[in-house]
Amino acid sequence: MKKILLICVMFLSNHMIAQQDAWVYFNAKANVQAALDNPISILTQQAIDRKNEHNIAIDERDVPVNEAYITMLKAPETGVTVFAKSKWFNAVFVRGSETAINALVDDFDFVDSVEFADKSLNANSRVDISYDKFSVENANVVFIYGSSQDQIEQINANTLHLDDLTGEGIIVAVLDSGFSNVDTMQAFQRLRDNGDLLDGYDFVDRNDNVYAFTGSNHGTKVLSTMAGYIENQYVGSAPDASYYLFRTEDVSSETPVEEAYWVEAAERSDSLGVHIINSSLGYRTYENPNYTHTNETLDGNSTFVTRGANMANAKGILVVTSSGNSGANGVGAPADATGALSIGAVDIDGNYAAFSSQGSTFQPTQKPDVVARGEAAFVIDDDNVIVNNDGTSFSSPITAGGIASLWQAFPEATNEEVKQFVRMSASQYDSPDYFLGFGIPDLQLALNIGLSLQEDVFFEFKAFPNPVDDILNIQIPLTNELTTLRVYDTLGKLILEQIMTTSSNQIDVSSMASGFYVMSFQSGESSKIIKLIKS
Repeated sequence: MKKILLICVMFLSNHMIAQQDAWVYFNAKANVQAALDNPISILTQQAIDRKNEHNIAIDERDVPVNEAYITMLKAPETGVTVFAKSKWFNAVFVRGSETAINALVDDFDFVDSVEFADKSLNANSRVDISYDKFSVENANVVFIYGSSQDQIEQINANTLHLDDLTGEGIIVAVLDSGFSNVDTMQAFQRLRDNGDLLDGYDFVDRNDNVYAFTGSNHGTKVLSTMAGYIENQYVGSAPDASYYLFRTEDVSSETPVEEAYWVEAAERSDSLGVHIINSSLGYRTYENPNYTHTNETLDGNSTFVTRGANMANAKGILVVTSSGNSGANGVGAPADATGALSIGAVDIDGNYAAFSSQGSTFQPTQKPDVVARGEAAFVIDDDNVIVNNDGTSFSSPITAGGIASLWQAFPEATNEEVKQFVRMSASQYDSPDYFLGFGIPDLQLALNIGLSLQEDVFFEFKAFPNPVDDILNIQIPLTNELTTLRVYDTLGKLILEQIMTTSSNQIDVSSMASGFYVMSFQSGESSKIIKLIKS
């Protein structure tokens, strides 16, 4: 009996090894010019405005993958299963035998190349990669931070909060493993009441139930460091930012498909006009050792998820990612990305945390970039209990939330400019190392640096009453520039657009449905975003 069981186990193991993971790249897209001529068909208005504001081109990479191609690859006779897709790289992630995957190149003229996760197989394939875990883990308000005080004060985010810079108008996408109970927990009641819990999606299970327990509450804890609020006990680093929640991590396994899910979520974020992505995820070692990333491939530009992070950065999104919990073994992907702001961990006294992944000469840019508290960080679990956890998984969102509060001060700044303000403010900017990078950021100093480099940062606009029933009063600075007001709903749909030529204006909003809206003012090079509540 034992012999039969052993044979069955060996057969199953061999069968599993025979299944390969790969990216399949297409050579064309459908209706590209029509989509580019009508960008609202592929992007939200908020995404279009963000790109225009920062001079980021809307190009072929924003056009979706041809669904007809995907349908053909899903046919049973191909012998492959399609798990994820990427418009940026015009590719899909598949699983099947090496033979079946390689056959796609010859069987379908729209298939350009394949890239196996097992890099040793790529020598026998038509491959072109030129496209471009967590193991230890309103009116001005004077917050009482409670447990979170030290980690907020360590990066000087509390001084931003005193200036009413709390992330208002900044949209953050959180890519993680599970967000159980976020829709019901008391710690996120303020977030929900303010209309700042925007939406979510589970890319692993392909459904909208992002708040179900999926084997991990990691995402809930990560979100709490930014958006959590328990009166007099806990305040996150960006309590008034808005959040999308995307599950991209499957804790039941460790395979490269998670890199594909990550890129899908980043693409969705770009389409929704997200400003910041926080990713407390890292990829280096896989169940199949042939898929594991080597130091040589963690070079800031090679792995699929790293290329995705760099693409998100090129699209104007500020990607904040944990450096990893591998200590001297080095950073993983996408923390190696040249375009990502990678965050290491320190303790309460600012000392290097031994688990925090170190940078190396393999990365062409300084890694980590900066550090924040990750040793014994305070987080809120899905039972609404404040607990201590270790990991760069938490130093990353503490920093990301602080950056959201910072970016609120000058929304016209680009993601690259904001990253540089943060680096320049850090404690060892003149002498970075592989342990702390540029050091612990001082976000008040980053604000001062930004203010000194940006003109007309605080361009004063006022809208009242807020909440509003019928008539909204708007005051704008009287300049030589025309001011354009745009109002969007939470899905990014343009509800109202009006050009203002006087300093005092009244708008009848009685026909608007009750709910939350975003008001965007644009006057020359100056801009302002205000959240509006319609009673």
